[in-house]
Amino acid sequence: MAESNKAGELVIKCFHARTVAHIQHLQTESYSQHKSLEEFYINIVPLADKFAESYMGAYGSRLDEFPGIFILNPDPMSSLEALQTWITDNREEISELSSCQNIIDEILELCFSTIYKLSLQ
Repeated sequence: MAESNKAGELVIKCFHARTVAHIQHLQTESYSQHKSLEEFYINIVPLADKFAESYMGAYGSRLDEFPGIFILNPDPMSSLEALQTWITDNREEISELSSCQNIIDEILELCFSTIYKLSLQ
């Protein structure tokens, strides 16, 4: 069974990424960056929630550990790349269940898609 602290860490990192993206969305002077970040922050929390509920249902336990983090990186690209890298590096420790891995893939897809859109600036 996977360690729930990694699953909780994934959820809190997604919540954190949402807040950072929303702040960056408000601060940017680029319309395309503004819209790309909006798409990200609207979609990341439902995916994190979907993952958490699937994980808790599969393992029969609540997620009780959410590490406290908050760092505002002024560069949206590096913020998303850091989230994507952490998920990629830790995905096997988060959960071995294919249903949870599928949701992790959706989260990564959102990260990669947003990174691509931001690279067009």
